[in-house]
Amino acid sequence: MAMKGYLDEYEKLVIRMNTPRVVIDNGVCSSATIVKVDSPRGHGILLEAVQILTDLNLSIKKAYISSDGRWNMDVFHVTDLNGNKLNDQSVLRYIEQSIETVYYGENIEVNGLTALELTGTDRIGLLSEMFAVLSDLNCDVVDAKLWTHNGRVASMIYLKDCNSGSPILDSHRISKIEGRLKNVLNGDSDVTSAAKTCVSVDMMTHIERRLHQLMFEDRDYEKRSKKQERSPMVVVTVQNWAERGYSVVNVHCSDRTKLLFDVVCTLTDMEYAVFHATINTSEDQAHLEFYIRHKDGSPISSEAERQRVIQCLEAAVERRASEGVRLELRHPDKQGLLAEVTRTFRENGLNVTRTEISTSCGMATNIFYVTDANGDEADSKLIESVREKIGLECLRVKEMPSVNQRKGNGEEHQQTKAVLVSLGSLVWRNLFSFGLIKSCS
Repeated sequence: MAMKGYLDEYEKLVIRMNTPRVVIDNGVCSSATIVKVDSPRGHGILLEAVQILTDLNLSIKKAYISSDGRWNMDVFHVTDLNGNKLNDQSVLRYIEQSIETVYYGENIEVNGLTALELTGTDRIGLLSEMFAVLSDLNCDVVDAKLWTHNGRVASMIYLKDCNSGSPILDSHRISKIEGRLKNVLNGDSDVTSAAKTCVSVDMMTHIERRLHQLMFEDRDYEKRSKKQERSPMVVVTVQNWAERGYSVVNVHCSDRTKLLFDVVCTLTDMEYAVFHATINTSEDQAHLEFYIRHKDGSPISSEAERQRVIQCLEAAVERRASEGVRLELRHPDKQGLLAEVTRTFRENGLNVTRTEISTSCGMATNIFYVTDANGDEADSKLIESVREKIGLECLRVKEMPSVNQRKGNGEEHQQTKAVLVSLGSLVWRNLFSFGLIKSCS
C-alpha cells in the first residue's frame, strides 16, 4: 500500500512537471495581451499552442520562441482582429485551460458526421459539380473547407444523411459517393493528376492542418500556374548556421491572420523541430525567423532539401492567401442549398478559389472567395447581378481584394531578399554569444 501511494504521488509529480504552464498578462504591453507558455519540449507542442490562439481568430503580432535544454519558453503578443487587447475573462480562461491540456494530445471526435477528404485538379465550376453530386446522393453538407493553389484543389467535407440526420455508414453507399466524386474531380485530367478521395466516420483531425497535409501530399508546391503571378509577395530564405548546427529559415510576406500557424504547421509536418524563433509584424508586413533542425538533431544537409523547404513554405503561405471578392451567405439551411448557390456562381462565370461552410442551429453561414473565369477580379456589376439572383439580404460582399496586394515590384522583391539576414538573426546570435541563451546541441 505504501508503494502504491508513493507511485501515485510520483505520477502526480510527473504530470505537474510535464503540464505546460500558462501566464496571461494584460499589464506589460499597452497594445497587446501577452501569453507566456512554459512547456516540455515535444514535437508539435508549439503548433498546438499556436493553433489554439489562431482558432480563436486572434492575431499574433509578435512572438519569441526559445528552447533551453528540454524546456520551451514561448511568448506571444496577441490581439483580437480589431487590434484590441483581450479582456473577456472567459476567453482568457479558455486559452489557459486549452494550452495546459495540449501535452496529452487528445483526439477530437465528431459525433454523427462522415468526413470526406478530396484532392484533384482545380477548374471552373468544380465546386458546383461536387455539391450537385452530394445533393443528388442525399448528403447534407454540415461543415466544409476548400482551398485551391497552383492548379490543385483540396477539400475537407463533413456530412450526414439528409433524411435521417445520421452519419453515412453503409459501405456500398460510401463507395458510390467516392466513385461519383472521383469522376467529377478527375474530369478530363490525365492519370498523373488523378483525384483522391477518402471517407471516414467520427474522427476529425484539425481541419486546416489536414488541408495543408493534403496539399503537401499532392505536391502542390511543385506545380506552377499563371495565377501565381498575382499572389502576394512571399520571400523565403534558408541558410545553415554551421557553428551552432541550426538551419535558419526566414519568411517575409504580407501579414494576415493564421500566418504563423500555416508556417509552423508545415515545418512540423515536414518533421522539423523549431528551437528558437522571432516573429514580428509591422503594418501589413510580417517577418518570421526560425532556427530549426530535423527531429534527429541535424540541420538541412543538401541543396535539394533547402529548395524543397523554400517551396513548401512559399506554398503554405500562398494557399490561404486566396484572391477574389469575399462573399458571405447566411440562409436557413435546406437540402441542395450549396448546389443552387454554386450553380449560380458557375452559370455567371464566377470561379470559387476558397470556401468555408458551416451550419449551426439550422442556419448556414458560408464564405466564398470568387474571381472571374480568368482568375482576375470579378466585375462589381456581375457580383451585384449574382447577389440579386441569390438574394441581396442573404449574400453580402464582405471583403474586396486589395489593389496593393496585387502589385508586385521585382526590385523591391530582390531588396527584401537581400536584407533577410535580419535584425532577428543578429539579436539571437548576440544572445548566444553572451550566453543568455544556450544551444541545445
